[in-house]
Amino acid sequence: MNRPLPLSGYRILSAEQYGAGPYGTMFLAQLGAEVIKIEPPKGGDSARQSGPYYLGPDDSLFYQTFNLNKRSLTLDTRTEAGRAVLHRLVKTADAITNNARGDLPAKLGLDYATLGAINPAIVCVHASAYGRSGKRASWPGYDYLMQAEAGFMAMTGAPDDPPTRFGLSMVDFITGTMLATATLAGLIEARATGRGRDFDLALLDAALHQTSYPAFWYLNEGYETGRAPRSAHPSVTPSQAFRTADGWVFVMAQLPKFWALLADAIGAAHLKDDPRFATVPDRLKHRDDLTTILDGIFLQQPTDYWVAKLGGVVPVAPIHGLAQALDNPRAADMLDTVEHPNKPGSMRVLANPIKLDGARLPNRAAPKLGADTDAVLAEAGFAPEEIAELRADGVI
Repeated sequence: MNRPLPLSGYRILSAEQYGAGPYGTMFLAQLGAEVIKIEPPKGGDSARQSGPYYLGPDDSLFYQTFNLNKRSLTLDTRTEAGRAVLHRLVKTADAITNNARGDLPAKLGLDYATLGAINPAIVCVHASAYGRSGKRASWPGYDYLMQAEAGFMAMTGAPDDPPTRFGLSMVDFITGTMLATATLAGLIEARATGRGRDFDLALLDAALHQTSYPAFWYLNEGYETGRAPRSAHPSVTPSQAFRTADGWVFVMAQLPKFWALLADAIGAAHLKDDPRFATVPDRLKHRDDLTTILDGIFLQQPTDYWVAKLGGVVPVAPIHGLAQALDNPRAADMLDTVEHPNKPGSMRVLANPIKLDGARLPNRAAPKLGADTDAVLAEAGFAPEEIAELRADGVI
């Protein structure tokens, strides 16, 4: 790239671990921010120990997933000496993020009440399970619990299945994205006003926000969205999975025009004149009948045939397994490789979905535990003997 990355020059400290927080700050790091990952000296981020695929001591593919492009500083912020080090670093930082349990930021001095006295422009972003106030502030919590409590599991899967979670930790990912958004908002405000503030996010709040239009339907009309067969849209049909000769295809005739185009494309123009399927409400009322008819048509050809037939005409996609999704040539632009000392050759990673001037953002492997401790402290003005003393005392 001929120009610096958009966040070049910003320094962000992050007392983070596992998923939500690291996912959000990785976006900031990939966009050019200097993200200094603050980790406990013994073991570091718990994601380093998360299997089943390890890359030597204190490293794993799981950890690499969320920590590309960052620097690693080991620091025990629970000690007085560790907090003193943190305060010196805060003087040179633009923001500090954490995804600690809700009652911990104030205890650890990671909030604006503490750090604003050291650097009035510091932006403090907190992402916890249940927020920093209320009776559940001290509760630990994870993505799957939020999917359970916010109603996701009750809306996912087939009607007769037990409550079902998403296949991925989507609450972590959306909370991390919101953390990145909040951090950017804080940086813009602090640059304009010279003052930072606290920004708060909770996994449960993020999950509830993602209930989206089903929430509006319930809150205003008392309608509770349940599960539909074939992962179907709750109010539009045909918008669901259909069996093919060799697998499954997902078709979304979300608009009346797509229903007409679909009927013509699959050689079933007569269905447009069937009174059972004349309008959106009619098709929803007779969804089972329509599914049976369309299954009979889609089963006559393989998935690739239908994707080629309908692609660009009606919204359609093959239903892939993970291997099919990632090995597909269409996914090639979303894959990247980085060098890793414990991975012979190179490590394959996902590219950031954001493009700058048509190009993918650069990546480098996540850091070894404490790889940048000495450098970060030296940059902050610590003398070699100070660094040696901190290490001897177990602070770093």
